[in-house]
Order: sequence, then structure tokens, then C-alpha cells
Amino acid sequence: MCGMAGVMTADGRPPEDRVLSALTDALAHRGPDGRGRYVAGDVGMVHTRLAIIDLQGGTQPLYAASGDERDDEDGWIALVANAEIYNYVELRQSLGEREFATGSDCEPPLHLYARHGVDFADRLRGMYAIALHDPRHGTGEAGRLLLARDPFGIKPLYYVEGPFGLAFASEPAALIAAGLAEAGVREEARAELLQLQFTTGAETIFPCVRRVLPGETLVAIGGRIVERHRRPALSEGAPKAVSEEDALAVLDAHLDDSVRLHQRADVPYAMFLSGGIDSSVLLTVMRRLNPRPVLAFTAGFPGASSHDERAHARVVAQSAGAEHVDVEVTEHDFWRTLPAIAAAMDDPAADYAVVPSYLLAAQVRAAGLKVVLTGEGGDELFGGYGRYRRALRPRLLGGRPMRARGILDGLGILRDGVDAGWRSGIDAAEAAARGTGWTPLQQMQAADCADWLPNDLLAKVDRCLMAHGVEGRVPFIDAAVAAFAFGLPDELKVRRGLGKRVLRRWLEAQLPAARPFARKRGFTVPVASWLGRRAAELAPLVAAQPALEAISRPGSVAPLFARAATDPRAAKAAWTLLFYVLWHRRHVLARAPAGDVFETLADAA
Repeated sequence: MCGMAGVMTADGRPPEDRVLSALTDALAHRGPDGRGRYVAGDVGMVHTRLAIIDLQGGTQPLYAASGDERDDEDGWIALVANAEIYNYVELRQSLGEREFATGSDCEPPLHLYARHGVDFADRLRGMYAIALHDPRHGTGEAGRLLLARDPFGIKPLYYVEGPFGLAFASEPAALIAAGLAEAGVREEARAELLQLQFTTGAETIFPCVRRVLPGETLVAIGGRIVERHRRPALSEGAPKAVSEEDALAVLDAHLDDSVRLHQRADVPYAMFLSGGIDSSVLLTVMRRLNPRPVLAFTAGFPGASSHDERAHARVVAQSAGAEHVDVEVTEHDFWRTLPAIAAAMDDPAADYAVVPSYLLAAQVRAAGLKVVLTGEGGDELFGGYGRYRRALRPRLLGGRPMRARGILDGLGILRDGVDAGWRSGIDAAEAAARGTGWTPLQQMQAADCADWLPNDLLAKVDRCLMAHGVEGRVPFIDAAVAAFAFGLPDELKVRRGLGKRVLRRWLEAQLPAARPFARKRGFTVPVASWLGRRAAELAPLVAAQPALEAISRPGSVAPLFARAATDPRAAKAAWTLLFYVLWHRRHVLARAPAGDVFETLADAA
């Protein structure tokens, strides 16, 4: 896993060296193992490498001949990627080993492009953001640049168009650091962030920076996008009937296959274990596939027993014969690291879980590891969220649509009009899910897969782990697993008030100690108590930040923070405001963290 960026100029000149250097420096944390650069004609691409597969020979850029032009220097196509192509072994076999110059998993996409053109990504199984330059496309002299992103948006890819041409990068912060994009705030996205804790669609919170959408392949010529292609993540059509026992057998095969592929690496790997259904399933499969004990990292919160699942995670780990690493996340850690975490989340997601994710990644890296498997995607694909069950209930029985109310709704914090249109992106995703033949449950799952999954959960994994040079792999978000899970009948997902029915049944048989049918609290960070204890000190610092002064009602912030310890809604709102002002300070005002939360917010320089 790596960092990648580049520029295609509008005037045909090579990109400036200072711009390529700035992009490389801004992405250094994503790839501490090496740097690469490519310049040909109007295109320049850079790469920072985290070496995982083919440690010696996989340096990027990678090259392959276009057609029969092997002896023509201008006939070679070039690629940089932030990717793990899990089916690279199978692709090499189908393409012919004689074509390959390296053992890298990222070389097969080059040869697929040479054979299939723009549709090359349709054959990839993995997580990827790929930039590919074909300097002599077709019979003309104009080259083309392709940008491709995996169907679920596991790996990020951003771009900006301007008079200079087209630029792309793994992170918006790199585009801003190179002077290619503006560090402002788009009001509609700010409203989404404050009310949803994430933003939606192709447009980011930065006015000029856009996302390559999950599954998109963009084609650019002369510094302008001329084509867009889309590979869907989910198949259309209603679920197909299948018995529970047959579904369990197919699930077992898919889990085994996906985890086996996700373990392909030339470096050691570990996993994150919360003790919940998804991570316990992963641990169970990893135990089956690995001759040595699995290394499992668990975050816990000492002094907050109602939120601490370490005891259960320890039991699960012991039952699976895993080597368990207990990582304590304290209130001191929270105040100390939050400014750095907000700095890492350049595409912001105000998710509580950024805190333990960031600190777990630090421990993984300190242990000398670069790869960790995580359970993201299980809830979306197997129907695990309580919001799905609430939305399926009749209104008289407490049913309500997903995200019917924003985080700050009715709290009297925001000035009139600040949150206008905060739900428009969600409305668009829900509308797109209708008319597909999907059940109401599938429509909600699809809406979550469109925005919540890539722009909150996967953004969190990417930024928090890559800040430490650690790669996160997500075996549930695999094409084969997703096709199977999404197509299951609703009753194999939700039954008797519980989601993930078929996963629970599988885990009950494979690892009874996980107690999959016991009702558990979701993974929760004790932010409410932490905020409540220091509300009097924190509230005036938050209220005085320029990001909040412009949008909040005078005198509204202090009462909100004062209620954080006893009112869950107030706590979530206070946390969101705290995260936003820290994020704004770093990514809009360009002020680096100045210590812990209190020192940073008090620093006016």
C-alpha cells in the first residue's frame, strides 16, 4: 500500500519538478520504503512505497509494452498504484508468465490494459487506486491518462481540474500542499459533516477537489477528463431463495477464499479483534489458514467498564489460540493524540473510532508489522446495523427512516441556514437504490455502501493506518463475498431482532466462545465521559475557534458541552464540533498541532 499522485498538463509541457516534489513529500507517510517518479510528455507521476509484495522488485512506476512496440521507448505504458491486487497470481497465470518483469501484484493491470483497454479494471479483485499513462494511445500522438478506483472505494483517489490541467493524489492534502487546490470549505459538505459525521458523493469538503467515485475509471487527454466508466459494486435484482444450511456452506467457502487471498503478502500480518461478530469471524478463518497463532490487537478503555470489550475479546482470542495484544486507550491518549488524528483525516470523518484505530495502528507498527486485517464491511453486506431494523419496523412500533435526524438537529447550536441541504447526498443515494429490484433492506445496504462505507469507515481505516505506514485489509469487502452476502434473502440477514443471521450461525458452529447470539453493545469509545470531565475548560476554547464562530449561535456551545456527560445526543454533538474545529484548524487554516487538544486550541499562532 502506498501513496501516488501526478499531473497531466493542459499545454503539453512536462509538469514542474517543484510540484511533483511537493506531492511526493506530502505523501511520504504513506510510503516510507521508497520513492519513484515518472515523467513523459505532458504527464508526471510520483509514488511513495510501502513494500508488501515483491519487496525488492516491486518498485514503482511499473512499465509494460504497448502492443508490439517493446523496442520503442515511447511505446511503453506506465503505472503507479496504491493497491493490493489479491488475484495477481491467477492473473499472471492467465496472462502468461513470460510477459512479466517483476513479481509485483500491481504489474498485471498493465498487461490487462494492453489487452483490454479501459475495461482492464473489471478483471481485478482487490483494493486499488491506479494511475496509468499510455503515451501513444491509438494512432494519434496524444497520450491518455487513466485513473481507476475499486468498486467499494476501499482505496482513496482524488483529483482537481484547473487551467493547468488535471492533477490527482491519494489524499486531498497533497494537492493542497502542491498548490494545485484551494484549502477552503464547501458549505454543503460542511453541513453534511456536522450532521452526518461524513460527506457524500464526488465532491469533497474542499471546493475544487473531487473524488474518483468507487468503481470509476476516468480517461483524460490533454489535461481534461473525456470519458467516465463505472464498475458497480453490487449486482441488481432481488435475493434468490436459498436454505440456511446451503447458505452456511457457501459462506464457509467464500470466507476461506477471501481471507486466504487477503493474507497474500511477503511480510508478516496481524488483525484487529474487537470481540464482535465480524472480527471474530475473521479470527476463526485466519486460525484455520495459519500454522502459527494469529496475532490479534484489541483496543480497550480502562476505567470505562461499560465500554470495554477486552475481557470478551481475550476469551475469543484464547479460544482461537491467538496471541492477544491488549492496547489501552486512555483519556490522556485521547487528549494527547486527537490533534494529530484530525490532521491525518484530511478528508474528514468525525467517527469516534478514529481514536482507537489510530492508536492500534501505532502499536502494530511498533511491533514491526505492516499489514493488518480488519472487519469493516460486515454490517453493510450482512445487514448488521440497528438502523436497518428500525427502518423496517412499522412507524407505530418505533420505526423510522435511516438518518432521519441530524446530529445537531434541535440543539440550537447552528445559525439559520448553516445546515441547509445536509441530507441531499443521502437522498440521492437512497433514490439511486430504488428501482433496482432490491428489497427495502437491500436498498438501505446499498445506500450505506455508496457513501457511509467509503467516506466514513474506509476513510478512517485508510488515514489512521497509513499515518503509521500500516496497510489495512478488509476481507468482507471482497467482490465474491459481497455478491454472495448482498444477494442473500432478507431473513438470512435480519431475524428476531438481530442482524447478520447467517454470520452468527456460522460463528456459533465454528467458535462457540464468541457467543454470537448474545446481545452486545456496539464498539463505543467513552468520549461522553471524557468530554464531560473537562467541559468547562474545553467549551470556551472550542467556541472561540474561527471555524465555529461563523456558524454557531452565541452562547450555545458551553451548555452543550456541560450536558455531554449525561446526554448522549449532546455528547455526540460536542464531539463532532470538537473534531471539526481541530480539522479546520489544520486543513483550512494550515496550523499544525501545537501539543494536546487544549494546547492546540489555545494556540492562536
